[in-house]
Amino acid sequence: MRITEEQSRLLAICMVKGVSWYLIAREAQRPNGLARLWSGDIIESSPEATKARALIANSAQELDRYVDSAVQQAELAADSGARLVTVVDKAYPATLRLIYNLPPFLFVRGELREADLRSVAVVGTRQASEDGLRRARRMSGLLTERQVTVVSGLARGIDTAAHTAALDTGGRTIAVVGTGILRCYPAENRALADRIAENGAVVSQFWPEANGATYTFPRRNVTMSGIAQGTVVIEAASTSGAKMQARLALEHGKRVFLLRSLTEAQPWAQEYVKTRGALMVEDVDDVVKSLSSPDRIQAVNESRAQMTLDFEDLNLEEPSPGALW
Repeated sequence: MRITEEQSRLLAICMVKGVSWYLIAREAQRPNGLARLWSGDIIESSPEATKARALIANSAQELDRYVDSAVQQAELAADSGARLVTVVDKAYPATLRLIYNLPPFLFVRGELREADLRSVAVVGTRQASEDGLRRARRMSGLLTERQVTVVSGLARGIDTAAHTAALDTGGRTIAVVGTGILRCYPAENRALADRIAENGAVVSQFWPEANGATYTFPRRNVTMSGIAQGTVVIEAASTSGAKMQARLALEHGKRVFLLRSLTEAQPWAQEYVKTRGALMVEDVDDVVKSLSSPDRIQAVNESRAQMTLDFEDLNLEEPSPGALW
């Protein structure tokens, strides 16, 4: 895989210590954004932007060396069969472009298709009950039968059940992982990850050799929420990462679906339905009827891109995306 000059420059800026990657992703998508980033010229007005201007300026002499390192990272991933997709590439998922805290790059094993824009994350606890695992398998299998791509996080418990059921039903599934693309956590899911890469995609937003850490899995949840149209929570306690993903999805303007069994068992789920806009569901059709077509997602994405152009012409701050559909 040959890395482009734009891709290598984007990754090089990500190597400047202390610069927010989310800021880089937002700025790089603006007209001439990557060229401006390279010189430390940032449009956004925020504390992150003020900090980034100084850091990039102080690292100007190092950027060319960072480009060489970026090429090495891409080649390392390519040797394992992964390819690089960045926010400056058309192949970057349109669903993910619609959130504020999007990753600037992804390493992908397998293939991301336009049909995957019609996707739902199926998530839940690692310490799942037998009923929870059964419900995860049923939800995932029924979604794939309706040509919906199942997204999950490759963790033990509900995630593993969701991925496996999607594959067993002959559908597509995407694993958004909390490690580099050359790592696998948990280790026992390596064979499952290989199977997913053959029938969907394994996606990482970290450097290829990065190990999992306390901060990587919450970031993984941000991206998992963003890459899907909505999130179904199967079984989760109040301290679960799945609850955090439900919160993130609502902040992203995405749909959040909570099983009736969950809302009956968990006060947090009841509160999310009553006051935060989550939907209690009993049947897969309650989920599917809320989804938009890939064409609709692309249209929303193009509309927001044009809005950004218009607001820059007027020198106004870009509006918050709000609800997406």
